[in-house]
Amino acid sequence: MKKFIKYIAIPAIAFGFVGCEPEFDESVTDAGFFTSGEADFSNYVAVGNSLTAGFADSALYITGQENSYPNIMATQFALAGGGVFNQPLVDDNLGGLLLGGNQITQNRFVLATDENGNPGPAILAGSPTTDISNVISGNFNNMGVPGARSFDLLFPGYGNVANFPLANPYFIRFASEPNATVIGDAVAQNPSFFSLWIGNNDILGFATSGGAGVDQTGNLDPSTYSTNDITDPNVFASAYAQQVQALTGTGAQGVLVNLPDVTSIPFFTTVPSQAIPLDAATAGALNTAFGAYNTQVLPGLASFGIITAAEAAARQVNFVDGVNFVTLQDDSLTDISAIVQGPPFNLDPLTAGVLSTLRQATAADIVPLTAAGVLGTQDQATFDFLVSLGFPAEQAAQQSVNGVTVPLADQFVLTSTEQAAITTAQASYNATIEGLAAANGLALADAQSALQQVASGGTPFNGGVLTSTFVTGGAFSLDGVHPTPRGYALTANVILDAVNAQYGSTIPNVDIGNFSTVTISDDVN
Repeated sequence: MKKFIKYIAIPAIAFGFVGCEPEFDESVTDAGFFTSGEADFSNYVAVGNSLTAGFADSALYITGQENSYPNIMATQFALAGGGVFNQPLVDDNLGGLLLGGNQITQNRFVLATDENGNPGPAILAGSPTTDISNVISGNFNNMGVPGARSFDLLFPGYGNVANFPLANPYFIRFASEPNATVIGDAVAQNPSFFSLWIGNNDILGFATSGGAGVDQTGNLDPSTYSTNDITDPNVFASAYAQQVQALTGTGAQGVLVNLPDVTSIPFFTTVPSQAIPLDAATAGALNTAFGAYNTQVLPGLASFGIITAAEAAARQVNFVDGVNFVTLQDDSLTDISAIVQGPPFNLDPLTAGVLSTLRQATAADIVPLTAAGVLGTQDQATFDFLVSLGFPAEQAAQQSVNGVTVPLADQFVLTSTEQAAITTAQASYNATIEGLAAANGLALADAQSALQQVASGGTPFNGGVLTSTFVTGGAFSLDGVHPTPRGYALTANVILDAVNAQYGSTIPNVDIGNFSTVTISDDVN
């Protein structure tokens, strides 16, 4: 098929930032004015994953940990009898991790400008100093472990360096002993009050991989799961119930936090599925190139009963003068690659591979942030293959455009079917969390509703409105998944409100406008 792509461009994302030092609403001199109600905040322990740890900008670094929502809450709890809050701080603000001197995770993102003056996320240069083999000791109130799924908190050896990479590098640093469990170490702190926010990663890996993992619903053996899979709801419910039982078994009171809609974060809302600008001539040339596919291949396959008429209609590709929907591979469709290489189509293997599960995106499809650097660019493997067949370089380039003549791979699109699997699991997880909160007399913080407000118009504060717009909205860091200090401050307020409502305490909120957002590279020490 001939392709005549004059240009492919993705509209630039407008970047901006606001920075300031964090401050709290009240000073410690206000301590006599606030009460703990029926709660005891003297020894607060927070259990969870990266959101609890203060992870941001795709890394764990000191400033992020200092602005974690548990640390913010602990500062407020101190106004009503709260005690010291110890965190397993990393060694620098670069964020990368080492193992035996070798770097195993990348440094954090900062906002920087490229050689053309365009702002965007960039990996901070420098040599990190946090080596996970240097185990730190002590009693830690923040038991947030980045990357942990619900059942991981119960896994003995999750902090054993001998089990790496199956063991968690962040927990390796501060596990009480090699075969400790996260929940066991948390209970060993004998908390008087706890927060538990876990379960995001039980669906997030599937979502961020564009649904490349497996929905494990029906599989009760989590040892067979990959990090990109959806956890079976019964596995989640069992693990979560054990954690609540362990934490409340010490006599502690606490708060459970439900799971927000993962597809409401900037990682899934920044890049539109309708992202390919074309002029009339280019659109016409593309429609000519896909003409035989639309008018012969698809109807022919439907007439043979290989695909349904509905699938044939869904797989039609059409381009217009203006901004167009991307092309993609949808693994829920019938793979026609082997069929179309035979009679009566007799297509070459390259074209057959392109058409295998091809369709054009709709408004219901989600294109994750990882696709931003791929859309409209040249697919090198396709280009090299065409050149090896003798195609002129210009023509090979025209036929190698990601999202147009080369459909986006599965990891770059989250289809409506994959979104439905995520939503179903999340609803089940949240029902479990709500039920256990009620059964145990615990507070329930509604993070789901809070994020919905941020994503659908924003949450006002005294300095403006907090939104989920990538970079400029103020709520999310440069990885598009984890909050900024300002976003974590909002999270702390949501949880504090739930605690006050459940236990009759009067812990004050913080002023989220006094917390920073994204960091420009020049601001990093």
